[in-house]
Amino acid sequence: MPVFDYKGLDNGGKNVKGKIDGDNLKIARAKLRRQGIFPIDLIEKAPVEKTTQVTRFTKFFQRVKITDVAIMTRQLATLVKANIPLVEALSAISDQLENERLKLIMTEVREHVNEGSSLAAALGKYPEVFSNLYINMVKAGETAGTLDSVLLRLSEFTESSVRLKNKVVGAMMYPMLMILVGSSIITSLFIFVIPQITQIFAEMDQALPLITQIVIGISNALRYYWYLVALGIFLIYSLVRKILSTEKGKRQRDVLLLRLPIFGKLARMIAVSRFTSTLSTLLKGGVPLLVAMDIVKNVVDNVVIREALVKAKENITEGQSIAQPLRESGEFPAIVTHMISIGEKTGELEPMLNTISDAYDNEVNTTITALTQLLEPVMILLMGLGVGIIVMAVLLPILNLNNIASS
Repeated sequence: MPVFDYKGLDNGGKNVKGKIDGDNLKIARAKLRRQGIFPIDLIEKAPVEKTTQVTRFTKFFQRVKITDVAIMTRQLATLVKANIPLVEALSAISDQLENERLKLIMTEVREHVNEGSSLAAALGKYPEVFSNLYINMVKAGETAGTLDSVLLRLSEFTESSVRLKNKVVGAMMYPMLMILVGSSIITSLFIFVIPQITQIFAEMDQALPLITQIVIGISNALRYYWYLVALGIFLIYSLVRKILSTEKGKRQRDVLLLRLPIFGKLARMIAVSRFTSTLSTLLKGGVPLLVAMDIVKNVVDNVVIREALVKAKENITEGQSIAQPLRESGEFPAIVTHMISIGEKTGELEPMLNTISDAYDNEVNTTITALTQLLEPVMILLMGLGVGIIVMAVLLPILNLNNIASS
């Protein structure tokens, strides 16, 4: 909070001076008058910067994680629910945040609110931290006078998103580590072991089996033309990335993903869970259905499912239901569209969406656990297969040589 140096007169007409804090000049002047001091001179004192250059750099460039936003949102909801004025609540939040970047942002948000801006408008100045969903929810809460409950729902939704993300990342960490270790071992065999054995084969002066020739060819490519291999991988990566940057490429990728046996089902469940939980949160926060559908379509990553949501929004604009276009798209499970239809007819759409979201969250967790248990033996099998091919390529010429010698 800014600190001001003041000079003035007390009730007895005596000259006084000192320091006083306040969010701005007007508030500091009002404080002095309540203390019986008539301010003559009031100057804001420049804050003492105690941080190092490294800390200053960190404040501007430190990444704000979604976990930091979730914790901050829950703390702000608690303070607002306790009837603490919003500016004071934002001041308290700014003082206790550990993330320097978020601390700086919330300090600036407090200043904007103190100057008369709404909280949603102040948060909207930082789209890299606060999503469109977050800002619209806060705006709806301010309009309806239910900011505390909206912030609480936002924190729960954000924490749920973090848990899902951590679950997926954690499940894939072990298989990815095994792929990395296995690839390193096999690459080392090709670069360091195969060349030593190749010298023995050269002295045999006999035709080598096809599998041995392939393994030696790969070994030579990795040893002598590694830069071409690296360039090829980079070009393929760049080409795939360029294709996926186009709308057509993204759509083809998502269509293919949804058709995969196990991962397609998982991707669909995650999309449905995200759609239903987000829409339920928005509707509970007082966001109109059309606006909520416009926000929800940006939350879902899959282009195919997003197209179905766009169609559903058009139907709502024409006075129709949500369930029908979702059913016609064929991308949503029948049980989901059936439950949404019942929710619309009974006026219980929000709790129905919550029920669907909870059910699919549980199914996602179960599927991820099963995938993790399945991937471990698959990775071991693939690593064993790679090593087995190399061993076979080495042993076949030796066995052939023994057969020739014995005959």
